Amino acid sequence: MSVAENIVASGRPDVPVTTTSLATVPRVPVYVACTLAALIANYLLGKDMAWDTLNYHLYAGFSALNDRFAQDYFAAGPPSYFNPYAFVPFYVLVKAGLSPLVISSLLAIVHSIIFWIVYELAICVCPSYDRRLRMTFGVCAIAMTFLNPILVQQIGSSFADITTAELMLGGWLLLAQAVRAPHSARVVCAGLLIGFATALKPTNAVHAVAACTLLIFLPKAIFGRIRYVLSYAAALALGFTIVVAPWSYRLEQMFGNPLFPLMNGWFRSPEFTTEPLRHFRFIPASIAEALWRPFAIVNPVQMVQEELTAPDLRYAVLAVLASMLLAGWLARRLAHSSASTAPSEPAAATRVLAALGCGFATDWVLWLSASGNGRYFLPMASVAAILIVALIFRLFAARPKLRNYVLLVILSAQIVQIYYGADHRWNADAAPWDRNWLSIEMPEKLSTEPNLYLTTGVQSNSFIAAYLAKGSGLVNFSGAYVLGSNGAAGARIEALMHRYAPRLRVLWRATQSEAANLPRDYRFPVNDSLARFSLRIDPSDCSKIIVHGLPPDMEINFSGLLSSGPVKPSSKTQPNTSYLITCRIIPDDSNRRTEADRERAVNVAFDRVEDACPALFQPRRLHSEHVRDVWHRVYVNTDIVLVSIHGKIKFMNPPHSESLISLGPESEWAKAPLRLACGRRNGAYFADVLKSEE
Repeated sequence: MSVAENIVASGRPDVPVTTTSLATVPRVPVYVACTLAALIANYLLGKDMAWDTLNYHLYAGFSALNDRFAQDYFAAGPPSYFNPYAFVPFYVLVKAGLSPLVISSLLAIVHSIIFWIVYELAICVCPSYDRRLRMTFGVCAIAMTFLNPILVQQIGSSFADITTAELMLGGWLLLAQAVRAPHSARVVCAGLLIGFATALKPTNAVHAVAACTLLIFLPKAIFGRIRYVLSYAAALALGFTIVVAPWSYRLEQMFGNPLFPLMNGWFRSPEFTTEPLRHFRFIPASIAEALWRPFAIVNPVQMVQEELTAPDLRYAVLAVLASMLLAGWLARRLAHSSASTAPSEPAAATRVLAALGCGFATDWVLWLSASGNGRYFLPMASVAAILIVALIFRLFAARPKLRNYVLLVILSAQIVQIYYGADHRWNADAAPWDRNWLSIEMPEKLSTEPNLYLTTGVQSNSFIAAYLAKGSGLVNFSGAYVLGSNGAAGARIEALMHRYAPRLRVLWRATQSEAANLPRDYRFPVNDSLARFSLRIDPSDCSKIIVHGLPPDMEINFSGLLSSGPVKPSSKTQPNTSYLITCRIIPDDSNRRTEADRERAVNVAFDRVEDACPALFQPRRLHSEHVRDVWHRVYVNTDIVLVSIHGKIKFMNPPHSESLISLGPESEWAKAPLRLACGRRNGAYFADVLKSEE
């Protein structure tokens, strides 16, 4: 390593930078400024009402503090059984009746801690002894971190991505300090923090694995490094176990799977699919797509690294800067290839930078392979910001003015990207700072009489659990994951219905027309879903729950022709006013033989389609559902909806397109399996029926 590579503009390479010397860097003014910036951003962006908040965040915090295992079943779909402890603070704040602005502001203060950790990690990387330059380095890293559109979206929101990212980033900071000055206590504490983060949000597991890369750069002999790696692994396992143990114990008791619904292929609980679960929504379909991903993220379009528009040029900038650094290093190596002098020992900061760079590269590969979802990459997105600043400071060490211009151009370009091209909140229109997070008008009998509610819809509306009468139960039996009337799941639902009978109701989020026509006796669409349990609605006992503050709901609607879109409020009603309809349900003694025969025929066709193209239709062998004239299956791995409509088999991929792709007549699939050419290109799925071989 040449001397030039260890020098930063205005730095003093002759004076070593130790962990102790870093204590002289100003902190309090920077921390306060970070928190104020987070509070201002949160206030200007408005209240966040994300799909996840209503679907399971609020319910998760509620279920963590209230034992729901005896009365709920998949109340929020499969996420009902994810570790809920990270959402407890949000639920407690909402339950306390604080105003949304106070709740979001308190969360924003907690979220601002991520900038404090970025500052500490940045000055740990900076090799300069100059106090002002280290502070400048850290502030630039904070600015580069702040300009992450996904991070901005989540400031002050109910998402646990930032809070768990803080734990993860804190662990990486301790490992970076251990690389600078090895100490077993730092490695153990890092393992504990990273274990906590992984337990609270399993998607952090890729960061936990990638963190091992940093330990390779410890200035120790091989056996010393192995000892540190083992210490890290033991602490990681301990931290993970401490957090998951109470919840996993309950899951093991109920399902026989301590990580339910995850890893059910190993534990094989009969109450959930044993097929592998892996969300392909943002995973590149090819190596070429993976290599292009840093540049694809720059484009201000949806469905690249998350569902919203989140353009981010920082990864492309990092790729270019890393290429420039590599090219310069190769040029110097070739120019001095005949030199016999041994390379000098790299400076501590350079060693930390190399460790972070290799850790980030490892993490990037693991992340793209596992999910590619930018919400799960917030810890490494922060590391990327530090790496960008570090590379700019090194590449332009001899030209500080040019360095400043480069930083200014990158920061300005990203500000423009976020301001004009990014979605700032999950709700399309900024939600006002009302008096309550949710304003709910609940009929008196529903707030005093405990019932079992069978809920329908991809949006489970599980937030309502906290507002119903004490003792009420929820079962989301029809939605993203359909629960059948037979098998272990059916037996569980039957037991709950027997326990609550006759206090059984169905609940769904209604369109404006349904809400307006509530008193009329007409064919409710949810009757088709209830029929498989031999139940139907009693139209004489229906009620409306009025909810103010909900964003338009994204549902898959079946009415003759298939369509997908938000349920928009009528212009005659108050904006952001939604209706949950709940009706009493009673036994249905009608003959279902014709429908049962039709279901068996549809299942034969659907099963053959799955076998013809397992890459698209997964997990396989889910339950089929009937809504009016349409039979369908929803595949959670690929977001595909397979339908039988008007005698034809078709499918659609709602996140990318609302168009239906035909797979041929159902009658042909009933006769024999057809051959398909299928796959994914440019993020969208395709399938073509091949001609049969003569």
